[in-house]
Amino acid sequence: MRDILPEEMEIREYIINQICETYSSFGFRRIETPCIENIENITSNQGGENEKLIFRILKRGEKLKFDMAETVEDLIDSGLRYDLTVPLSRYYANNMNELDKPFKALQIGSVWRADRPQKGRFRQFVQCDIDILGEKTNLAEIELILATTTFLKKVGLANFKVRINDRRILKALALAAGFSKDDLDSVFISLDKMDKIGIDGVKSELIKNNYDCEIVEKYLNYFSNDCSSANNFCNNKDIIIEDKVLIELDNVIEIIKSINETNIVFDPTLVRGMSYYTGLIFEIEVEGYSGSIAGGGRYDTMIEKYINVSVPACGFSIGFERLINILLENDYKIPTKQKKYAILLEKNSSISEIKESISKANKLRESGAIVNIQNKSKNFKHQKEVLEKEGYVLYK
Repeated sequence: MRDILPEEMEIREYIINQICETYSSFGFRRIETPCIENIENITSNQGGENEKLIFRILKRGEKLKFDMAETVEDLIDSGLRYDLTVPLSRYYANNMNELDKPFKALQIGSVWRADRPQKGRFRQFVQCDIDILGEKTNLAEIELILATTTFLKKVGLANFKVRINDRRILKALALAAGFSKDDLDSVFISLDKMDKIGIDGVKSELIKNNYDCEIVEKYLNYFSNDCSSANNFCNNKDIIIEDKVLIELDNVIEIIKSINETNIVFDPTLVRGMSYYTGLIFEIEVEGYSGSIAGGGRYDTMIEKYINVSVPACGFSIGFERLINILLENDYKIPTKQKKYAILLEKNSSISEIKESISKANKLRESGAIVNIQNKSKNFKHQKEVLEKEGYVLYK
């Protein structure tokens, strides 16, 4: 967790405004969920490895009984949210009768994970999510990808690539190779490291996890297939998967390419860490930077865990901290036309002079300008340099 200085905060606020403006133009409506969730909601085996990183919260008052607790879990009843998707599912289940159908949600807020801090990775960080709930067709995926790529281009990030896959393809490949259904989550965790450790590293890890060498070999051989399309990749009699799945994935790619000329490619090694994904999954990576800056997918079975009603759902999340780091590294400047003036009060200014300066400042503010009133420093040269660096012009 960290402090944020004013210069970065200005950029963060500007980018959040651009996110809201862009997503609102696609019909998304902003909501808010609490940072604390019931522990059962966030430890339901839907968050993958992230459930190991939850900041747990002790029961309070009379409910906190140390002498009667047999395990640590007996002392806990809630935790800080580790993402915005699980809280959204609970939110929709609680409020669905008052929401549009389909419902297009926009959430921006902090999440917490007890992770090992490193560059671009913090224990408290902001996520920006858009989700479409109640739309079963791939129109949801298309709109999510178009909205997110439109925003990225709007803030000057053009050199990015969208990678797309489908969880059903991942499952079909693993089962065709000989893995059991119980093996899938473990196998996918290893496959998800492909971009970091390569195919040989994935092979070594799977064998180290006591999987049969022949099964591992057969499985990894599939990834040498033609990746020009999902249909071509799965053109193998061993791989049992509905044609509809492959056609829909290829159609999404074709539509996205034709609408805004985004670089979008089928990538059969794309996994996504959350086990709640049920269909299409996607990530965005920026050229020259490791890791993704946005990711998401379809999670059609999550909401029914709360209300026993099937509600199709799909979402896309921007890794806000990583995006901000990229912009800062590229010396990003806010493209604003708003004028900024600094009015400096001389030492021992009279009451009338102070009133006159404040009056001038208010008139400038009414015209839309930003005005900063300060007492003139002894080191005027340094004061002037600091103000000019922040974009202020001395008002005379």
